[in-house]
Amino acid sequence: MIVLKNISKIFHTGKESLTAVDDVSLSIARGQIYGIIGYSGAGKSTLIRLLNGLEKPTAGSVVIADHDISAAKGEALRRARLKISMVFQHFNLLWSRTVSENIAFSMQIAGVPKADIKKRVAELVELVGLKGRENAYPSRLSGGQKQRVGIARALANNPDVLLCDEATSALDPQTTDQILDLLKDINKRFNLTIVLITHEMHVVRKICDRVAVMENGKVVEEGDVLQVFTHPQKEITRQFVRQISQHDDDDAFQPELADNLRGTIIKLTFVGHSTHQPVVGELTLRYGVPFNILHGRMTQTAQGVFGQLWLHVDASEEQLDNILNDLRQHDIQSEVIKRG
Repeated sequence: MIVLKNISKIFHTGKESLTAVDDVSLSIARGQIYGIIGYSGAGKSTLIRLLNGLEKPTAGSVVIADHDISAAKGEALRRARLKISMVFQHFNLLWSRTVSENIAFSMQIAGVPKADIKKRVAELVELVGLKGRENAYPSRLSGGQKQRVGIARALANNPDVLLCDEATSALDPQTTDQILDLLKDINKRFNLTIVLITHEMHVVRKICDRVAVMENGKVVEEGDVLQVFTHPQKEITRQFVRQISQHDDDDAFQPELADNLRGTIIKLTFVGHSTHQPVVGELTLRYGVPFNILHGRMTQTAQGVFGQLWLHVDASEEQLDNILNDLRQHDIQSEVIKRG
């Protein structure tokens, strides 16, 4: 559906140059919700402008639904853009137009007949939950309602791809979840490909199928959300994963709290069906040694749930080797944090 091949974007300012996107290659399947996450300056906003043709790459190609966006010009680019819609962080609504008029705007530009526009606007108002607010102006809407108008407007011309540039970062947590639920529903209902640019791992966790992590213009890590959450390879990815704890490091396991414990501390990671196994009870019965639960948490992602559990056990080396092997047999990932 979307293929980025060796994309680079270099901005030249006088004698200096800035590489905003550096040799990025990605493949996004039709119907996926794909997250691109990074801190400010990582290059993600430039990347999304390359996707909709607002910027041309210095090198590489951008192909969306068999259209080479990076090479298209004039009328060909305009037609291609009709199938690539955008939802913005600060809504970008026309303040002198009502909800219905804002939604109708892109269809009017495209020359859609008035009767069809009226019908489509009514469908979209219902879809995004704004029934009864059709004649309200943006100044009378909440942030969440404004973003619902933005989403409806983006869907007006039946796009193949919906690009969301920090679409929830201006909203409170509860409204953010409501907007994410709406995007997830739209994705399932229309098999719409959604690309989310964000700096919030909560957004990725809640609705994305795959995620790419950007740093200094490069994609440093990419994969299924569940895989990235359970096996973050880069430090920046681990920082984003830690965002999921609302209290950051305050909610994380602190190994120094177990300094006085004699024995071994093991971190277990459960994915999918293994989260429901009575692991601690089975290990205690099988090996005849007590296991002390030090810390644990479970996290829900769009791809399923994963859990983490920190255990303390005072076992011999032979017992420990057998325990770790037993865990592997049950598809439970284990890591020895401290050996006693």
